[in-house]
Amino acid sequence: MARIAGVDLPSNKRILISLTYIYGIGLSSSKKILNEAGIDFNIRCKDLTDNDIIKIRDILDSSFDVEGDLRRIQSVNIKRLIDNGCIRGRRHRNNLPVRGQRTRTNARTRRGGKRTVAGKKKAPKK
Repeated sequence: MARIAGVDLPSNKRILISLTYIYGIGLSSSKKILNEAGIDFNIRCKDLTDNDIIKIRDILDSSFDVEGDLRRIQSVNIKRLIDNGCIRGRRHRNNLPVRGQRTRTNARTRRGGKRTVAGKKKAPKK
């Protein structure tokens, strides 16, 4: 099992898909990394040589922000918005959608589950 950037990559999947298990690496970034390293997309993760793994690690270290570093950068950016007191920062502080979505309906994941009125009796069935 290959371990890259602190993540155990699944050994039976193709390396193109396995790299997307790393936070901050999507499919297009995975393709760029493998092209630069000269590794076939269809090779399974368990079939990688040690040299291939070292090449991938070097490319990730030099060109990409991944895992803990990326999470830290994002949290610092959000904290900056909150400290500025701008609209986006206030929306983050109140756990509301930030990018202009409506909240009268939808937005359940940001606002929480559906709230019901306590003590309200249902109409009897006829």
